[in-house]
Amino acid sequence: MNWRFVNTDFNTGRFNMNFDLQLASELASDEAVLRIYRWKPYCISLGANQRSETLDLKKTEAERLNIVKRPTGGRAILHSEELTYSVIHPVKNISSPKNLYREINLALKKGLENYNTVFSNIELENVQPDFPVLYTENKSTLCFAVSAKNELKFDGKKLVGSAQRKIGKVLLQHGSILCGSFHKKIVDYLMLSEVEREILKSEIENTTTEISKILNEEVDYLRLAESVKSGFEEHFCIKFYQPVPEETII
Repeated sequence: MNWRFVNTDFNTGRFNMNFDLQLASELASDEAVLRIYRWKPYCISLGANQRSETLDLKKTEAERLNIVKRPTGGRAILHSEELTYSVIHPVKNISSPKNLYREINLALKKGLENYNTVFSNIELENVQPDFPVLYTENKSTLCFAVSAKNELKFDGKKLVGSAQRKIGKVLLQHGSILCGSFHKKIVDYLMLSEVEREILKSEIENTTTEISKILNEEVDYLRLAESVKSGFEEHFCIKFYQPVPEETII
């Protein structure tokens, strides 16, 4: 299996989601890809089956936020102060999607440990929520309000959220490594009563955390990206290759 590393840095929400799908559609049968990216402008992504009516579209438009649909499931995420990753992997080369999900999260954990040793205290969530029941509750509009099994938690709070989907013969998994606290403002863009809004603000404050808060310092995104890359290399015992752009080939 050849692993390719791609860092596309800042792009719009539409570009970011389309690029993940493009990687999935073009993946070679003997190749896997780790992609790192960020968002400009900030963007709210909705799960594949979530309705846009859950958002205050006038407010999002006034504040010039992108809005996109993710090809994966889950609920609303405000992509802002985060490092986002995606992994595209052939289905035939894994024992099960659940196992790959766990292994990717372990690779992310190793990457975070490479960034700072305090993250050796990260734990994997060991309980799977009852999502059909959860989706009947108010907090179901928020992707980060609850941790799925094998997602990464620090001091009991969610630090990395991920989602996965099978597309043809490949699996696409992508997720957010929370770096700053701006993601918590997602509740300000939802169609909620004030009482519901305050409840969800408390919920997301109590269930999530971020690198800058844990370390009490600004995040070095470039170093974090390289740390995640090295974490994958160490966990999967691989060495990434990065294709040479065609125009530079002699």
